[in-house]
Amino acid sequence: MNIPENLRQLDPQRWEIPITFRPAMRVPGLVYADRELLEKIGEDRSLEQVVNVASLPGIVGYSLAMPDIHQGYGFPIGGVAATDPAEGGVISPGGVGFDINCGVRLLRTGLEAGRVRPRIHQLLSVLFRTIPVGVGSHSDLKLSPGEEERVLEEGSGWAVARGMGTETDLENTEERGRMDGADPSRVGKRARERGLRQLGPLGSGNHFLEIQYVDEIYDAALAQSFGVERDMVTVMIHCGSRGLGHQVCSDYVKKMGAAARKYGYTLPDRQLACAPADSPEGRAYFGAMASAANYAWANRQIIMDRVRKVFEKTLSAGREELKMGLVYDVAHNIAKFEEHRVGETEKTLCVHRKGATRAFGPGRPELPGRYRPAGQPVLIPGDMGSCSFLLAGTDQAMAETWGSTCHGAGRLMSRTAARKSIGGRQLAAELRSRGIEVMAGSMSSLAEEAPAAYKDVSGVVEVVHQAGLSRKVARMRPLGVIKG
Repeated sequence: MNIPENLRQLDPQRWEIPITFRPAMRVPGLVYADRELLEKIGEDRSLEQVVNVASLPGIVGYSLAMPDIHQGYGFPIGGVAATDPAEGGVISPGGVGFDINCGVRLLRTGLEAGRVRPRIHQLLSVLFRTIPVGVGSHSDLKLSPGEEERVLEEGSGWAVARGMGTETDLENTEERGRMDGADPSRVGKRARERGLRQLGPLGSGNHFLEIQYVDEIYDAALAQSFGVERDMVTVMIHCGSRGLGHQVCSDYVKKMGAAARKYGYTLPDRQLACAPADSPEGRAYFGAMASAANYAWANRQIIMDRVRKVFEKTLSAGREELKMGLVYDVAHNIAKFEEHRVGETEKTLCVHRKGATRAFGPGRPELPGRYRPAGQPVLIPGDMGSCSFLLAGTDQAMAETWGSTCHGAGRLMSRTAARKSIGGRQLAAELRSRGIEVMAGSMSSLAEEAPAAYKDVSGVVEVVHQAGLSRKVARMRPLGVIKG
C-alpha cells in the first residue's frame, strides 16, 4: 500500500503526513479517514499526490485529503489546498479538474414516497426523453455565440431571466449561480464550439438524476431549517460544465506548463502546472474557469426547470401542490478567492476544491439569510444502490479545512474494472429487484457506475461528521435513477 511509514494518527479521523516526509513539502498533509478507509486510500497514488500538493508555492495550512480521496490528475480527487496570493500563492488547473464546477443540487417536494413510487417508471421515462444523456449528448437549446457569451457571464441567472427558474433558485445556489471574475474572452475557440450545443443535457460518466425519498432524519432542527422531512420525495441532479469545461482545463494545463517554467517552479509532478494567482496567466485561467463554472450552473438550472415541468405534467399536479423548491446547489471542482483566518489574520486565499464540497459554517455572509444561522447545506451523493446525505457546514470546517468537506463516496474501481465485474443489464436487473428503477445512456456506462465501484458513502460521511467538518441532517434513498 502507498501509505507513508511515518504517517501519524492524531485522532480516530485525522492522520498527519509530517512536513519532514519530503524536503520539498512546504506544509504537512492532513488526511481525514478511519482505519478501514485509510487502507483503501493506500491502494492508489492519492497520498503521494497529497504530498506533492504540499510543495505548491504559497500553500498555507495543510494539503488536505477528504475520506473519499482517490487518485486524480495532479491533485487527488478529494483534495483541498489554499494558497496565499500575497505570498506568491499559485492557482493550478490540476486543483480544479477537467469537469469544472461538476456539482450537485437538491430539490425538495411536497410529495410523499407513496405518491411517487407507483409512478416512478413513468416519471423516469418522461425525464429520460426530456433530458438528453450520454457521451456528447446535444441539447435542443441552440445557442448563438452571443448567447453563449451571456451564459458564461451570467450563469444560472441567464436561465432564470428566460423563465427557467426563480429568484429563490439563485438565492439557494452557491455564488448565486454566477462567479464574479468570469471572462469569456479567456475561453478558447474550441471550448466555445463545444459549448454551443451542450447546454441542458445531463452528460455522461458519473453524472446522474435521481428521484429519492428521505428515510432518516438525524437533526430535526437543521432538517426543519433546510425544509426537509421524513418520507419527503427529493430530486438530486449531478452534472457539470460538459465539453466546454473539459476543453478549458485541457487548454490551460498546456499554458500553465509554460508558465511554471517561466516562473522557475520546480514541481514534483508536471500535472501540478501552475502560475501565481495574481499573474497574467493566473488571472487568465481564473477568468476562463469562472466562465465554465457559470456554464455549469446554467446547465443544472435548466435541467432542474425541466424536472419541475415533467413532474407537473406526469403527475397532473400544479406547482402549489408539488412545492418543488431548491434546497441548495454546491460546486465540487472549483477554485475561489475567499476570506479566511490564517493564524490571527484575515486573508484572501485561493482555495482549490477538487472533488470536495464547500461547507461554510453558521454566520458566513455568503450564505442565504435563511441558512445563515444553521450553516450551509452540504450535499453528498452516494452510489445509485445505497443512499445520499444532506449535511450542514460547521465552524470546525472553517477552522480546519477552509470550510470544506467530502463530496461523495469516492471510487474504489476504475471504470474498466467496474465494467469487467458486472454487465449493465445484470446491474439494472439487480437494482430493480431492490425497488430501484434505473435508466442509462448505455449499459456500458451504467456498469461503470456499479455500486461496488465506490466506497461506502455512509462510512465516508461518518468520518466528516465525527471530525466535525459537517453535521448529518438527513439521509435519502433512491427510488429511480437516470445515469449518463
